[in-house]
Amino acid sequence: MVKKLVSAGNFPFSKAVIHDLKYVMEVSGQVGLDSTTGKLVEGIEKQTRQSLDNIKSILEDEGWSFENITKVRIYLLDMADYTKVNEIYKSYFSKDYPARVALAVKALPLGALIEIECTAGRD
Repeated sequence: MVKKLVSAGNFPFSKAVIHDLKYVMEVSGQVGLDSTTGKLVEGIEKQTRQSLDNIKSILEDEGWSFENITKVRIYLLDMADYTKVNEIYKSYFSKDYPARVALAVKALPLGALIEIECTAGRD
């Protein structure tokens, strides 16, 4: 496997990820829906953690991990939450961050404050 990261300095993402990975997994957008209760958790911090935990669970079900992620897309209802989301996001990744985009949107499913989707790859 060849995987090269183009650093973005102190930011929790890479400018680019170059890879020749054989298998690719596209993970659908995840909102902060608690799988136990079936309800959306409250607040941007809890929804961010829950969205990332949902992604982690999907990856782990296939024997993958956050290290396999090459690209993340974050959709925020309010860009004012960007700094809070970044702090939580950083705790889910090692220093080798995937490429990423963060966008403000008008609305998200179920009234969510954040939705996160990603692409992962491995040999």
